[in-house]
Amino acid sequence: MDFLTVAGLLVAFGGIFLGQLLEGGKLSSILQLTAFIIVIGGTTGAVMVQYRLPVFVRSLKMLPWIILPPKTDPQPVIQELLEWSNTARKNGLLALEGLLETVNDPFMRKGLQMLVDGSEPAKIRATLEVDMDSRSEVERQGARVFESAGGYSPTIGILGAVLGLIHVMENLADPAKLGAGIATAFVATIYGVGSANLLFLPISNKLKGVVHQQNYLREMIIEGLVSIAEGENPKLIEGRLQSFYAE
Repeated sequence: MDFLTVAGLLVAFGGIFLGQLLEGGKLSSILQLTAFIIVIGGTTGAVMVQYRLPVFVRSLKMLPWIILPPKTDPQPVIQELLEWSNTARKNGLLALEGLLETVNDPFMRKGLQMLVDGSEPAKIRATLEVDMDSRSEVERQGARVFESAGGYSPTIGILGAVLGLIHVMENLADPAKLGAGIATAFVATIYGVGSANLLFLPISNKLKGVVHQQNYLREMIIEGLVSIAEGENPKLIEGRLQSFYAE
């Protein structure tokens, strides 16, 4: 679990709410359902217009990654690759066939299948690199959905403020309502700018970081699989794989 994300959200929103209270304001004055609906609804609609349905759905599936990212610890993967290397060195590549059902990761299973099939090292590298690039591009598109939302929400917030001011202008005959009405109108701007800089853009960058980590791990996996196909010594393979994460 990525506790830094949770802590960051608490610090960000806690600081804003605390500042509001210290200034003598009320939390109720910045908690406006109408402004929330305008900004979040308008931003979501704009993003849906920009992206295709599979990309939009993918972005929603990736959202939990900001708190529960996929495992990218290299050490268990390195140990598994070394076990494959030792097995192949002692009993041949066909001895790895029985391990296919035990591999959960689709990327590693595909590489292991190519090893069992006796594919050439160059072909294994080329095929897996195409697979890696395709997967990472799909994931980057999902991250860009939130980046786009961060671009739209401030403008939608201004739109919400203008709509609120129109409502205020309709009540000019009652000066007592003008102050509260104007304050409420500008809450939409707060929601627009705040959601962009506290949620959408940080989420996008967090997801891009996770995608980068996954891509780097896949590069290491490719190197390990190619080394096994070339029949290299397991000790040499271990040193090469550990160098990917050398401090």
